[in-house]
Amino acid sequence: MATLTFEVVGFHGTYHAILRCPCYTKFMAIPNYTYLKLKMPCPCGVITIGTSFQHTYKCEVECCEHAMAILASKELVTNREEVIKEAPDPKRSPGSLEPIEGTKEVLIDPSGSEGKVVRIGTTLSSK
Repeated sequence: MATLTFEVVGFHGTYHAILRCPCYTKFMAIPNYTYLKLKMPCPCGVITIGTSFQHTYKCEVECCEHAMAILASKELVTNREEVIKEAPDPKRSPGSLEPIEGTKEVLIDPSGSEGKVVRIGTTLSSK
């Protein structure tokens, strides 16, 4: 009787087990990926382990959905970090508005004595 030590990894994926060449050699197993079969000798004959294409397809779809969810969550974290960087400074008082670069002040009524001005952008396109 042979004892094999397996490493168990908690991940969601298509496969329930990933066997490498040393394991195939130890069991004298022959994998056939085209027919989704694994054959190995035993004292009573040959053990054949197989699955259906429908089950394999279902597992592959679930794996793709899980991968898309992981990508979406990473994208969400990236977007959140960008929003935090672009958010206004909460320590700045709302009454302290400084003029933006590329603006100039123009009198609303040059003949009036009130001296009211409006700020306009100097970097606007001609459109």
